[in-house]
Formats: sequence, C-alpha cells, structure tokens
Amino acid sequence: MKKNLRPVTRVKNLEPKIGSPDWVIWAAWADRITFEEIKEKTNLTENHVIKIMRKELKPSSFRLWRKRVKNKSIKHRRKFELNRNELKKKVNKRDYHL
Repeated sequence: MKKNLRPVTRVKNLEPKIGSPDWVIWAAWADRITFEEIKEKTNLTENHVIKIMRKELKPSSFRLWRKRVKNKSIKHRRKFELNRNELKKKVNKRDYHL
C-alpha cells in the first residue's frame, strides 16, 4: 500500500457531535466560541450551559472554568467587540505620538 503524502493532523480533543452534552462542554471550554454561538447551535442559554458544566465537571474543574470565563472577554460577543474597539483606540493613539 502507498503511504499518503500528506501528513495527518491528529487532534487531541476532537469536536463531538453538535447537540450532545459533550459538545456543550467542549464549546464552553473553547476560547473562541461565544455563549451566543452556543445558543444559536443548541438553543441553550448561558445559564443552561453553566448548569451543565456544574453537573458534568468536578467541582475544582468547574471553579477553574468559571474563573476563566469570568476573566475572558471573548466568551461574550458584545464584551469582545468592546474590548477590540478599546485596543484599536489605544493603538491609534500610540501611532500618533510617535
């Protein structure tokens, strides 16, 4: 048999099927997937996601996740956009002072 010339990329955590509790947990841990996107795909609100995470994760893992989500502005689309706009303003101000 011939070996494939393209290397196979192995992903440690494959994406589960959308709609399963495993997908919700996977998406909640992902930095670039917002709660709004989770709601669009699964019709689960942020509160429902929190309840699923509390039920399925160990207490220490849940606390770690909550701390991470609280500190990341990326998990909420509006906060992410506001944060990006502030960064752009700071960068533009620095460019003028050079």
